[in-house]
Amino acid sequence: MRRIAHLDMDAFYASVELLRYPQLKGLPVVIGGGRRDVDEALRLAQGDRPLAKISVDEFPRLKDYTGRGVITTATYAARQFGVGSALGLMKAAKLCPQAILLPVDFAEYRKYSRAFKAIILDIAPLMEDRGVDEVYIDFTEVPGGQREGGRVLARLMQKTIFEQTGLTCSVGVAPNKLLAKMASEFNKPNGIAIVFEDDLQTQIWPLACRKINGIGPKSDAKLKSLGIETIAQLASQELQWLIDHFGQKTGAWLHDAAHGRDERPIVLESEPVSVSRETSFERDLHAVRDKAELGALFTQLCNKVADDLQRKGYVGKTIGIKLRYDDFKSVTRDQTLDHYTADAKTIRQIAGLCLKRVPLTQRLRLLGVRVGSLAKAGSPPTYEKNGALAPVPSAQQATNLIAKTSQLF
Repeated sequence: MRRIAHLDMDAFYASVELLRYPQLKGLPVVIGGGRRDVDEALRLAQGDRPLAKISVDEFPRLKDYTGRGVITTATYAARQFGVGSALGLMKAAKLCPQAILLPVDFAEYRKYSRAFKAIILDIAPLMEDRGVDEVYIDFTEVPGGQREGGRVLARLMQKTIFEQTGLTCSVGVAPNKLLAKMASEFNKPNGIAIVFEDDLQTQIWPLACRKINGIGPKSDAKLKSLGIETIAQLASQELQWLIDHFGQKTGAWLHDAAHGRDERPIVLESEPVSVSRETSFERDLHAVRDKAELGALFTQLCNKVADDLQRKGYVGKTIGIKLRYDDFKSVTRDQTLDHYTADAKTIRQIAGLCLKRVPLTQRLRLLGVRVGSLAKAGSPPTYEKNGALAPVPSAQQATNLIAKTSQLF
């Protein structure tokens, strides 16, 4: 009997921060925005004193924040006030002014992400990586994977991850990925939920359609306009009726999802489509008046993208930029080379050319850099030259191929 698990770390970023600052456990804590002067001052003031010894009263509070940052995550204590991910920090301050505000530290989160995934792979080798804090795991053939529907193995994973990292997770085990994903939300935090095919009517159908991973706000709104709010109501519709209203592909998928059908396999390796970095500014910046600041940030983004590519072992040949203006309108531009690269200088030069193709009269609130059309760095990949395939130039050769251009910033 197929048993698939979805393991989701509980409030992952916040939980990692609480390992660093155990004195904040049980308090409303918000993670969001970049590191600020006040955060650096707090660290420097400690000297050799352990971070765990910092007094709670010394931490920055959300009520004192000014800027346009958004929440990345929050502790469960903060969520009780209606504070959650993607909410603006200034808006969150009105809901929970007493919350402690900590900056995002992606390097630390990636370290713990690698740690908990290594633990899982030691127990169950068939794992699909779904991001920094969640995975799918095939329990079917793993010793103990069938016992109590997978509960025994899920409990072992929870226990081992907690003992070795101090972090908790929630696990849903079901016949497929669709149901496992839903089940992992049933008993959060630090919970386990088991779903069998016979549980569809009692555990799944009473839920709102929005609980199906893949039904977004627009589809949910359309379903509600048609009088469908629960999965049971969705399951009661004829296949052809759904196709008539949502199209062949989406209608068929909705019909399968409502009946708990999902044949997707566990994907052991997934190739990234692109690598990107972006940053939102605390204040709107202008391409001319803030040229120096924007130039430094732009170079920093290009360097980070290059580092990410090299660390992951990829090269790419489509380089692009993303801008968001002060009126929230976004624009993207990209350029495809005839060679692959992971060189920071090359990425910076081509991204600079892309900037020349967008209007820069308005102030900017976001800037991003992206490299796509990826290939494994060690293949080596080839490109077409004079009708024949030639090896990709080295980073230095690629740089030399690009004409020197004046940069906007």
